[in-house]
Amino acid sequence: MTSASTSSKAIPSHIHVQDVSLNFQLFRQKSTSMKEVFSSLFKKNSYQKLTEFHALDHLSVKIGHGERVGIVGHNGAGKSTLLKTLCRIYEPTTGRIDVQGKVAPLLEIGAGFSPELSGRQNIYLNGAILGCSIKTLKSVEQDIIDFAELEPFIDTPVKYYSTGMYMRLAFAIATAIRPDILILDELFAGADDDFIRKARIRMQSFIDSASIMVFVSHDMALLAELSTRVIWLDHGRLVADGDPQTIIAQYLQHALAESES
Repeated sequence: MTSASTSSKAIPSHIHVQDVSLNFQLFRQKSTSMKEVFSSLFKKNSYQKLTEFHALDHLSVKIGHGERVGIVGHNGAGKSTLLKTLCRIYEPTTGRIDVQGKVAPLLEIGAGFSPELSGRQNIYLNGAILGCSIKTLKSVEQDIIDFAELEPFIDTPVKYYSTGMYMRLAFAIATAIRPDILILDELFAGADDDFIRKARIRMQSFIDSASIMVFVSHDMALLAELSTRVIWLDHGRLVADGDPQTIIAQYLQHALAESES
């Protein structure tokens, strides 16, 4: 069972992942030819269970107040699945996750935004989803707009925003309200270099206030720069956990060996 608290005043923020497994049922069609595939659309029970996929496999990790934890691993290693489990999008099949503190998840660009509403309106919508009061959001509204560099477009419906504009607004909201735990998944995809530089400074400031950050990135330089610790996952299992430079070097060496085999 997953538990979370919306206040970290009494107890420092933390994340405890205790022997967590998360399994998905994989299915395949019984039919093989194009004709059979088409006809199966109109039939019941046209799929049969293939196997059980272990997205997370008896994973145990503890993350304490003030840590910046980067996660590495090949595609399908369980990185994004772990983040979604921490955010309670997925519930563990077995094991337990204890999260103490207010969580701001930045997992998918535009998640939590209403496309018909303006950027300004989405500041309040997204902020409310993250548990902020209107008073708090009013106090940080202009900071969010300025940091996201969206002043000319802030009253435009976000359905007209580019991926980069979505990302800048989502990041600005999450970091302006100072959650206890910031969870990021490849956030800077589509961002320009100038914004990435600004975001790195802002993330450093965020961490200096002794919050937790957990993030996934394929940018090894970014992981090395921002992490105090790196976790390496493979097929949902913990391979290594420790010093960023050491773990990243081990992971890259392993990846190179795999590509050459």
